[in-house]
Amino acid sequence: MVKYKVTLTQQERLELLSITKGGTHTSKKVIHALILLNCDEGEFADKVNNEDVAKVLKIGMRTIDRVKKRFVEEGFEAALENSPTTRVYEKKADGDMEAHLIALACSKAPEGFSKWSLRLLADKMVELEYVDDISYETVRRVLKKTNYNPGK
Repeated sequence: MVKYKVTLTQQERLELLSITKGGTHTSKKVIHALILLNCDEGEFADKVNNEDVAKVLKIGMRTIDRVKKRFVEEGFEAALENSPTTRVYEKKADGDMEAHLIALACSKAPEGFSKWSLRLLADKMVELEYVDDISYETVRRVLKKTNYNPGK
C-alpha cells in the first residue's frame, strides 16, 4: 500500500485550525481538516499515528488514507471539499411515460375508489404496459414536477 505524506505549511495549518475552531462549515470539512492537522509531518506539527486519529474521530482508517491521498494528488482545497459523484443514474420517467401518467391521473378513478392513489396509478401504469415496473415514489415525483395534485 502506498503511504502518503502530508506536509502542511504554516498558512495551511492556520487555515485548518480556523476551520476546526469555529464558523459554519460542513461536518465532513471539519473532519477532513482534523485529519490533515493530525497527520501533518511538517516542521510545525507533531505527528499522531493514524490509529489514534481514527479512534478519536470515530472514523475508519480508509477515510484517513483517502483524505491524505487527495491532499497529495489534488491539493489542499480538494482534500477539504466533497468529491463530486461519478455515478450516473438512469432516468425512469421519460416524456412519453409522464404524458400517459398525467392522462391516467386526470381520468376517472377505478370503481370502488373515490380518487387515484399513487400506488393505484403505479399498478395501472404497469397493467396498461406503459412501463415494465414503476414505484409509487416515481409516480409522486412526476406528479409533483407537473404540479398535479390528485388529492384535490
